[in-house]
Amino acid sequence: MDRLTLTVTEAAAVLGVSRSTAYECVRTGELRAVRLGRRLVVPRSAIVDLLDGPCFPTSSDAATSVSGAAGGSVSDGPVAS
Repeated sequence: MDRLTLTVTEAAAVLGVSRSTAYECVRTGELRAVRLGRRLVVPRSAIVDLLDGPCFPTSSDAATSVSGAAGGSVSDGPVAS
């Protein structure tokens, strides 16, 4: 049977982040963890939940939405003809 939980270090490796970043995500509540005695473990479902959560726009997505919201490009002032 596969393990239902990972250590924070293992979760960090799966997510591709440092161990300290993973512990910070646990501390802030961004990554759900369970304390079992003195051990802190991350349920596999917490990793899936984290990855299925809201996504942040990439820089190219943000640029598209900003220019698209204005209906055109932004200028600093009137254009001389």
